[in-house]
Amino acid sequence: MVPMPDTTSATHQDLPNLPEPWRARVPGYADIDALVALRRLDELQGTGEAHVDPAGIESEVAGQASWTRRQLVAVGDDDVPRAWITVHDRAAGRALIWGYFDRDVEQIDAIAKAFYAWAEDAAVAMARFRGVTATRLDESPFAGDTRQAGWLRQAGYAKRRTWLHMERPVTADEASLEPRAGVTVRPVERHENGMPVAADLQVVHQMLETSFQDHFNSYRESFSEFVQRLREDPGHSWDHWWLAYVDTDGGHHVPAGTVVCSSSAAPEGGTPGTYVEYIGVNRAARGRGVAKSLLATVIADAARSGRDRVSLEVDADSPTKADELYRSLGWETDYVTESWFKDLDLS
Repeated sequence: MVPMPDTTSATHQDLPNLPEPWRARVPGYADIDALVALRRLDELQGTGEAHVDPAGIESEVAGQASWTRRQLVAVGDDDVPRAWITVHDRAAGRALIWGYFDRDVEQIDAIAKAFYAWAEDAAVAMARFRGVTATRLDESPFAGDTRQAGWLRQAGYAKRRTWLHMERPVTADEASLEPRAGVTVRPVERHENGMPVAADLQVVHQMLETSFQDHFNSYRESFSEFVQRLREDPGHSWDHWWLAYVDTDGGHHVPAGTVVCSSSAAPEGGTPGTYVEYIGVNRAARGRGVAKSLLATVIADAARSGRDRVSLEVDADSPTKADELYRSLGWETDYVTESWFKDLDLS
């Protein structure tokens, strides 16, 4: 993991000027409850529902996930955050931007403009720290959010893609689902202390890197960055990683695909679910039921664990037509987001 510059000692010169009575500052542990409320408000505006995990917010603000982020909040006289922007150093040449804004604040348009300008400066600093000559800013607003789209367009971003966030209910009788004939699926091997065997993790990374080479916005992520980023998620668990194998004509048992999942937070009064972070199939093994076998394994595991749903995200324009596969297996679109990019040449 590339070390990041110190983000807790932002000077006055680092902070954007905001209209009175607002001021910008770096968020801290004491802000977590307010940021949970702000994220919940954002989800309600975008989807009509909110399933915010406070542990996830804590990780982003004051935990492992904060180490690769720079972030600011806007506060008034009560010092309660009403806007929050984060810049995540995802990988060399990639910065994810997340902006959350209370639309009832009268000066929110000016705050958003200042925050997106600050986010660009922060992303450029991260890219120069890595020594790269170009970087991409990537934000994912909810589809139909014309106000946030307007802020992004004003900041120089352009809409590039649409993503379907799909969900499938899980029933107890699906605990017996098994892979298709000719496909073997097993969990990533672990040592006696529960930690994963390095060789299996490396195979997972290799499977995902190769299977996504022909996908939209694919980019190289180092092995250490990949593992560390997924471990930052409070829902992470090593028993949610699986590898799939098929037999070749020569009788060899070879890796063919992988799926990495996490546990998603339970809604109030509900139960947790499973979230598919990544599913990838080696191009040479496509058409042999590997993806269906991996998904059957995930569904069965969720059923055995008492989870009531499996969620995932898919590119609506994927050339592999993955959304059609998911629909055929019972997934339905819950809500839609968009990818907005701004590419910067730093040379």
